Amino acid sequence: MSGAIRQVTVRGRVQGVGYRAWLEHRARGVQSLEGWVRNRRDGSVEALFAGPADVVADMIAACRRGPSSARVESVTEEPAGSDALNLRPPGERFSVLPTI
Repeated sequence: MSGAIRQVTVRGRVQGVGYRAWLEHRARGVQSLEGWVRNRRDGSVEALFAGPADVVADMIAACRRGPSSARVESVTEEPAGSDALNLRPPGERFSVLPTI
């Protein structure tokens, strides 16, 4: 896949407020985007976005706002490799993974 692959961690009031479901719905609405989202036991939400650089940047910008019920305190991002996409079940473009 060409383009950008970024791993994102969102901290704040982002669990128990529909953040993960909001992110999944938004990501599935973008045909050129692949990846996954999951909750982490530390209370953060982690996501991987892969696709055209502008699409990935738009998703990261959306993560900084989140749904109206969330309170995003910080979003960190870093480059990731295409092997991180293998965490998804086969055949899924965007997945919700189990909490780690």
